Amino acid sequence: MQDSRATLDETDLKLLSELQQDAHLTAEELGRRLHLSASQVGRRRQRLEAAGYIRGYIARLDPARLGLAVQAFVQVQLRAHGAEHGQSFARLLRTRAEIISAWTLTGEADYLLRVFCEDLPALNRLIHEVLLTHPTVARVQSQIVMDQTKPDAPYPV
Repeated sequence: MQDSRATLDETDLKLLSELQQDAHLTAEELGRRLHLSASQVGRRRQRLEAAGYIRGYIARLDPARLGLAVQAFVQVQLRAHGAEHGQSFARLLRTRAEIISAWTLTGEADYLLRVFCEDLPALNRLIHEVLLTHPTVARVQSQIVMDQTKPDAPYPV
């Protein structure tokens, strides 16, 4: 995937922006918004998908309606930094549904995890019975989200 943003024209950028706002838009509706035919929009969309600009389509769910009342960011520091330690911890991350995203970081923490749990006892179990008992984990620090003042936004295109 050698493409970069520089290879996108204004219509591609507008199409990506519209799809980020509402991935359910039909080719006809997108065509009206972009001043193109539905078939032109369809071809552009397929090209952007094939080039990897569009990685998939998802529904944004409401965590509170799903009973996920606690959101937290959890910083994890590993004991050692060899490849096996990182791979072992990454395997653990893939097994836990309540960890919805994870990043490796520079600085004091090695990982930042975004976590949704049904309640504080569930978050406590995740931290104390899962993360801290993993042999590669040295330290865990959590921050509980009180309120999200800006919702997850589309990427700036």
